[in-house]
Amino acid sequence: MSGLAVSGVTKAFGGAPVLRGAALEVADGDLAAVLGPSGCGKTTLLRIVAGFERADAGSVRIGGAEVGGLAPEKRRVGIVPQDAALFPHLSVAGNVGFGLVRGLFRRAGAGVAERVEECLELVGLGGYGSRMPYQLSGGQQQRVALARALAPRPGVVLLDEPFNALDRSLRGTVRDDVRAALKKAGATAVLVTHDQEEALSMADTVAVMRDGVIVQQGAPEELYARPADLGVATFVGEAVVLEALASNGTVTCALGSLRADDASARGEAAPQGDGGGSWRGDGASGSGWVALRPEQLVLERGGVARVERVEFFGHDAAVTVVLPGGVVVRARARGELAYRVGDTVGVRVEGPVLFFGE
Repeated sequence: MSGLAVSGVTKAFGGAPVLRGAALEVADGDLAAVLGPSGCGKTTLLRIVAGFERADAGSVRIGGAEVGGLAPEKRRVGIVPQDAALFPHLSVAGNVGFGLVRGLFRRAGAGVAERVEECLELVGLGGYGSRMPYQLSGGQQQRVALARALAPRPGVVLLDEPFNALDRSLRGTVRDDVRAALKKAGATAVLVTHDQEEALSMADTVAVMRDGVIVQQGAPEELYARPADLGVATFVGEAVVLEALASNGTVTCALGSLRADDASARGEAAPQGDGGGSWRGDGASGSGWVALRPEQLVLERGGVARVERVEFFGHDAAVTVVLPGGVVVRARARGELAYRVGDTVGVRVEGPVLFFGE
């Protein structure tokens, strides 16, 4: 298994740019999530790594070797597509062993059988080799697709939104199974997704893509706590954003005077300049926006704000509150549901906030 390095990749279709200098680094054995909205270029990036599309410029290296000029079958890349795409006329074992009996990964028959069973055990489907795809659940089919991708011991495994077709109730379990299998195999992997929860919960590193550029890459907790710009802040998790004025590390907004995060700025404005301002820490001054997470808002009895809506999710609740002057914020509350529509509350902010200058 080996790492992946993508640098300065550009791609246009019919003169319209789709990728504009995309760069991605994935360490050996890590799982990276490329996170972005539909149409941002993330699937095109995946297809270029796989060799299904040719980049107009830039470099793709797997295990330190440039593969940009190689055909897909010579890149040692495993693919897990959205819909599993199993061969319906082949058994589970036949599907997993397909890449081992032809092409670059051809093996002797006995070696194929052993590797197939090893990979099925890896994804929790030991003993399923004789079954046909129609006899499997959607989650089991995705695990077979992963076993098929892992069987040839590829340099990189690419997962193209592989959980979209699954019922929501199954996604969490299948995600956990897939991550565990990738880690057990020591695979370097790239997951393409538009689902923030999926990216943050599964990946070792998350790369946020916008308009054909990776605008920030880092550990999930880093992106959540210190987004590079306002666009990342509002895309990676829920955010409360308010107009604000900053002076010497203090931010004044509809929630009062708040302390700005005093860590050094980690990010810069997005390369295309439309991310809504760069992150600024202690000492920032001027007008802009304050961003904080809903869990930072603590509701207290009394006060002058009014509860407008309560959404109960079981593990927590979202409480929409109208502040004096009509500003609306959304708080997250755990535990017993203590507030009802029409209650008056105070709103206190816990911890430092992020300020994004204009």
